[in-house]
Formats: sequence, structure tokens, C-alpha cells
Amino acid sequence: MSVEPVSPSGPLSPFEQLRFAREVLEQESRTLAQLAKRLDSRFCEAVDYLYRCRGSVIVSGMGKAGLVGQKIMATLASTGTRSHCLHPAEAVHGDLGRVHPDDLMLVLSQSGETEEVVRLLPSLKRLGLPIVAITGRATSTLGRAATVVLELGPIEEACALGLAPSASTTAMLALGDALALVTSRMRGFRREDFARFHPAGSLGRKLSRVEEQMRPLGQCRVASQSETVRQVFVGLSVPGRRSGAIMLVDGQGKLTGIFTDSDLARLFEHRRERELDEPIRRVMTRDPIRVSVGTMLIDAVRLMAERKISELPVVDAGGRPVGLIDVTDVVALIPEDMAQRWPGRTETLPGGARGVPHRVVLPEPHRRRPA
Repeated sequence: MSVEPVSPSGPLSPFEQLRFAREVLEQESRTLAQLAKRLDSRFCEAVDYLYRCRGSVIVSGMGKAGLVGQKIMATLASTGTRSHCLHPAEAVHGDLGRVHPDDLMLVLSQSGETEEVVRLLPSLKRLGLPIVAITGRATSTLGRAATVVLELGPIEEACALGLAPSASTTAMLALGDALALVTSRMRGFRREDFARFHPAGSLGRKLSRVEEQMRPLGQCRVASQSETVRQVFVGLSVPGRRSGAIMLVDGQGKLTGIFTDSDLARLFEHRRERELDEPIRRVMTRDPIRVSVGTMLIDAVRLMAERKISELPVVDAGGRPVGLIDVTDVVALIPEDMAQRWPGRTETLPGGARGVPHRVVLPEPHRRRPA
């Protein structure tokens, strides 16, 4: 049922605003539920065309359908299917030169009778390109010209007037996502592949490698496990913001343990000052949790959250430390549900995303790696 027309008498009350908004969302969700039930073998045929396409998937549509097509194109491109957009009006004025015989057309039009789209169809037929159409009726001009038709069926728009594309464009968008993601899964598209196409922003940072985000060795505190606690703390000084952990190594430079500022504080709290002049290996955490070069940052952050540690050494293939992931550098990437369960005290940390401080729960001292 369409959203009932709004009276032009004046602004809506908050109650009416929420009621109309919920009706819009409910109408669009009903449309998607009906569309999901309507899927049949034609969807599988369309996916097969996308999967076997040796060129690019060329997405075309006019007006709102064209804007939806741009998003579908972006989803295809980012999930392993080479894709471009072609404006139907510009296509017949020379942009058909972009199209290659190995390409596949994905054409969107709710009515299937959009003038610019209909004008384009004979040219696509002469080029011999297969056409996957997303349209309301298989019997429309677009539907009859298509190689495969994904029929949306009758859709009642969520607009109060029943006119503005809303439920229909939502259906197009969702169906395009389904095509892109099913095809991507068939290609065996992996998280590592996704990372190659998303090097920037918060998502790109999550999918980067630890060596790209860690504090390099020159900014970390590293000492020999044979030195005394006092020697280690007196002799170590590094530039920049100091991490709360010292990585301990053996004679071959391999990571053997970790010692934190909290460990030092506990020596004083328990009146164990005499241990300050004993080898630090006696009081360090042996065989600490660590990750290897090449690990994805998102996996490292999840490990820190699961193990509730604040410092995570990064080692090379030989087990030698090359850097450190500190919780204060990656706090914005910690899953919220895990951060809430992280024991410790709450502090405001500087240097968060865009320089905005983060209110976070600092973890307990470093724990040993599970046997």
C-alpha cells in the first residue's frame, strides 16, 4: 500500500514524520521480500553471463535508474568484475566507441520504455552484445530485446503520490548487489583481493598489512633479555610517543619476551625492588603473542581484542621483531562489542581518527601466547 498523501496544511508533527518514514521503509522492505521470492533460473543465467564475460560489464540506465546503475557498477568493480557505466543518451552520440565485442550490457529501466534506452537497443544488437535487463516487465521493449530479463514485476512506489522512483530503485539496487556478490563469490574473490581495490580510508587501513601500520623498530623499545631491568629502563630512549612495552630478544635477535610499564609498576607495588638488578628475562612475559609480517591489520586488531592485550609485536620469518602494533594507534578499529568487554581502566587517548581523542578501555598487561 502506498504511503497516504500528505496534507499541505503545514509541517508534520514528529509522530507523523516517524509514521510516514516507517511506512516508506516497510513498503520498500515488502518489495524486496517479494523480489527475493520471484528469483528463478533467469537470475542464474544472468550470473553465468557476468561470470563468463571476458571484457567489461557495461551498465546503462537513464535518470534514477542510471544513478542506481552507477552504484551497481561500483559494486561490480570493487568485487572482482571489471565494470563501467555508459550513459544511454551519450552512447548514441559517439560513446558507443567505448564498447568492446567482449563486453556485456547490463541495462536498467523500470518501464522498459525509456526513450534514450530504447534508442540505444538497435545499436547494441548490431554490435552483437548480450544484454542483461533489469526491468519491470519482460514484455517491454527492453525486455524483448534482452538476452536475459530479470523481471522486477509490479511495484508500488513508496512515494505518497505513487510516482517518485523509490521502491523500484531499491529493488534494482538490491538485485544489482545480488548479481555482483554472487558473481564475486563464484570468482573466489578473497579479502586480499578486496584490499587491493580499497587502499584508502578506514576500510583500506583495516585491510592493509601490519608492516604498513605498525610502529617501525626505530620507534620501539627493544633490549637484550640478559640485561637487568634497571639497565633496560635507564638505557632505552626512543623518539616519538613511547609504547608501553619493551620487546626482549636473545643473542640471535629473536623475540623471546615482552615487559611492560605495568610489569615495572607491579615490581614496586609488591616491594620487589631487588629484582630491578636481576636479568629482565626472569620477570618478562615469555613467548608473547605476536604476528608475522604480512598479517592483515584487521586480523591483528581482532587478535588484540580477543586476547585483551595492548601491544602486539610484529616479527619477520626468522622470529626477529620488526615493529609493534600499539592499541593507541588502532583503537578506532577495535570492534565495539569487544572494546566494551575489554578489562582495565578507561582513559582518553589522543591521536584518534582525524585527531579526535578516543574514550577507550585500556587492556590488562600482555599475556602469554597460548601453548
